[in-house]
Amino acid sequence: MSLAAEMTVILQLPTRSLYQGQAAGLTAVAPTGAFGMLPNHIDFVTAIVPSVVTLRLLDGSEAFFGLDEGMLVKKGHNVTIAALRGVQGDALDSLQETVEASFIQMDEEERQARSALSRLEANMVRRFAELERPIP
Repeated sequence: MSLAAEMTVILQLPTRSLYQGQAAGLTAVAPTGAFGMLPNHIDFVTAIVPSVVTLRLLDGSEAFFGLDEGMLVKKGHNVTIAALRGVQGDALDSLQETVEASFIQMDEEERQARSALSRLEANMVRRFAELERPIP
């Protein structure tokens, strides 16, 4: 593996890609604690706990992401993070508000989906019960 000044970072959610681009470094939080990673870091895999992932971009700026639990895989100069939920924030101080608003909305949508699924299951069970009734 050659030495590099940048790495490709992909932040993937179940339904979409949250970020894909080049970075000079990142910080994240694993179950064992916070860590930093540069492009020439050794390859590894770790779980990610709900926290803030910070990317140091090539122009020197930083990008902040509030992520739910997930996995980070570093192979070569590529880092892929797969998380259940996530949002990008403009600044670290406003990220908490963005995360709360987004996750509350996602929780409500999940609650509505579970409710609809329960109604669908109950309707299916009722129809199967009707099939077993003798025809008069």
